[in-house]
Amino acid sequence: MTNGSVGTADEVQPLDGPAAADRRKVIVSLEHVTKIFDDAPAVDDLNLEIFEGEFFSLLGPSGCGKTTTLRMLGGFEEPTSGRILLGGKEVTYLAPYFRDVNTVFQSYALFPHLNVSENVAFGLRRQHISKSEISRRVSSMLEIVDLPDFERRRTDQLSGGQQQRVALARALVNEPTLLLLDEPMSALDAKLRHQMQIELKRIQTQVGITFLYVTHDQEEAMTMSDRLVVMRRGRIEGIGTPKDVYDNPSTEFVATFLGASNLLTGDIARSDGPISTINLVGGSTLSVPTSRLPEHRSSKTVKVGVRPEKISIINAASTAGPGQNVLRGRVRVSTFTGVGNQYLVEMANGADVTVYAQNIGQELVPRSGDEVLLTWPVEHTFAVRPMENDGVDESIDEGELS
Repeated sequence: MTNGSVGTADEVQPLDGPAAADRRKVIVSLEHVTKIFDDAPAVDDLNLEIFEGEFFSLLGPSGCGKTTTLRMLGGFEEPTSGRILLGGKEVTYLAPYFRDVNTVFQSYALFPHLNVSENVAFGLRRQHISKSEISRRVSSMLEIVDLPDFERRRTDQLSGGQQQRVALARALVNEPTLLLLDEPMSALDAKLRHQMQIELKRIQTQVGITFLYVTHDQEEAMTMSDRLVVMRRGRIEGIGTPKDVYDNPSTEFVATFLGASNLLTGDIARSDGPISTINLVGGSTLSVPTSRLPEHRSSKTVKVGVRPEKISIINAASTAGPGQNVLRGRVRVSTFTGVGNQYLVEMANGADVTVYAQNIGQELVPRSGDEVLLTWPVEHTFAVRPMENDGVDESIDEGELS
């Protein structure tokens, strides 16, 4: 996967549809954008295009460069090199107030001395719009964010979710070309955060404004995004629709960061047809579609992957059907999670494979110590290049600033 999308600067073919079906205007273009702090690149030669009306997410761990990218788009940071275009016009070094961009921050930054209506109207009043038009647009926007009767409320009388809606309304009422959202749900509890994911996507669909959303939360990005990128060390590791990036991870990092993956080391034994053969460490053999082998590989060694929910766990005496990959192992841990069962199955070579099985009332549930077969369709198998481990901590940090 390349570090960016494909197409021209004005109109490009989206990654998830045929050329004749949907051609959208590019609203945001980042061309070879680099930002260096203290001789270290926070963003490294970034190329990216975002379409008009798209909900687009930047996803990645602490320090990957996603917030720095957002700040450069908003005009709060200047790139060390490269160009930033908004609606086809270069804005690389323009101040924030000269860009048709609004931002919703983690803290919401509401004005405590103003009520809800006054907060939402703040930007409109600075544009010298008539009082009647301001009133109409504020009322309309509060309807959209589902706060129609809150005009006179003080902001300190609102819940966290309501405050977020007010901040969103204040940003959207100005009808910007681009709305930037910097982890706006980080202060909400898990239940409210899930509700707001659905609401935010509804609002974005209704207003039709391009959203650029920054998050380290995989569920948020998967739930709301039309497309997303997974960033690592200032560069794009994967880009596409949530389904495409999840089902077809371009690197080992993407496979492990976006959801759970089982990755088993092996060597490519045959790759001269539509299906390739991988010999795993320990003697087992798996098949993988040749189209899902990593490009530009420098050796035969790969990591063969399958998502835990794609695997079926059956009795060791059973026989798998055609077109299936099969591994034999012993259940080491069996856990009931309510919606399903989770198993940790040890292979003969000592590697563990995780399996998620839906709770559909099956009579026989494997227990710890049982010998089992793990089966899954060959088309659900992928392979990636092994990731070099240089000891850099890439864990998620709630306090990430860059």
